[in-house]
Amino acid sequence: MIDALIRFSLRNRVIVLSVSFAIFIYGAWIGSGLSIDVFPDLNRPRVTILTESHGLAPEEVETLVTIPIEAVLNGTPHVVGIRSSSGVGISIVHVDFEWGTDIYRNRQLISERLQLARAQLPEDIQPTMGPITSIMGEIQFVGLVDKNSKNDPLKVRTVADWVIRPRLMSIPGVSQVVVMGGGVKQYQILVSSEKLQERGLSLEQLRTSLEHLSINTTGGFLNEDKKEFLIRPLGRASSIEDIEETAIGLHLGRPVQLKDVAKIEVRSKEKRGEASINGNPSVVLTIQKQPQADTVELVENIEEAIKDLQPAMPEGLKIETDLFKQSHFIETSIQNVIEALRDGTIIVAIILFVNRST
Repeated sequence: MIDALIRFSLRNRVIVLSVSFAIFIYGAWIGSGLSIDVFPDLNRPRVTILTESHGLAPEEVETLVTIPIEAVLNGTPHVVGIRSSSGVGISIVHVDFEWGTDIYRNRQLISERLQLARAQLPEDIQPTMGPITSIMGEIQFVGLVDKNSKNDPLKVRTVADWVIRPRLMSIPGVSQVVVMGGGVKQYQILVSSEKLQERGLSLEQLRTSLEHLSINTTGGFLNEDKKEFLIRPLGRASSIEDIEETAIGLHLGRPVQLKDVAKIEVRSKEKRGEASINGNPSVVLTIQKQPQADTVELVENIEEAIKDLQPAMPEGLKIETDLFKQSHFIETSIQNVIEALRDGTIIVAIILFVNRST
């Protein structure tokens, strides 16, 4: 059989070479369009449920949050396993589904179950599903550095949250962008208990009033001269002054405004961690990709988006993109394979030349 194949190939050299060349070209064309990653896709269909419960210890989180969620999820079709972890103020539940199931259908099933779980959880605790991400996690770290140290950390974080992150999230293939570091802006109300008592108000009354602060509601319609006018009660605050003038109660027949019993200041939210680059406080954005997305192509698209964003940055702020790139590992691996093929080809050619029969 082999002898016949060799004789046929020798008699029809042109045909054999042409077919081999066509197969090589087709293989190269198919290979160039394949997505490339560090490891093959080993990601079982999984839905992650995140639940924040500020102020609760791990034991209470497990009892009040994690166990009720797990109980509701039991019996979900095509589920093969449920794993969970409970920490300080956070519950994470991983739900694994059978291979081959549709991840979007799985998320719909989990969403229906979570509607039942919300009735069993403490007040103001809302479980949410995490984004659809790859098993490889973060593919790139992007840093926002204040070169002149003149920008306020609140401003740097605001730029990252409201300028850089939305642009990166709009790139096809990006699953999630997590911002770390800087200062998260808060309007903090510093209440004077003495002034509250002087006006006969309590903290509970103040809290209830603030729950409806800065809300635009509907006012219905006004019919006049066969015309219908929309009424817009504008309650949303646009400045600290608007917040200060919020009425929180009555004292001696006169409205008590928030500024009468408290000061409002713009401050940073209490930090639970910090981010730095080369020892300097900075803001770091971690970018996660969707399953099946080409890592190398996605990183290139991210680089292009950041180049477009850099001119719009405030003076002194620079976007650093070389903190970590998963594409570097892929490109290095491809280069190593090419070098190995080159060296192997040269060695084989030398051996064949040295040991030729004629």
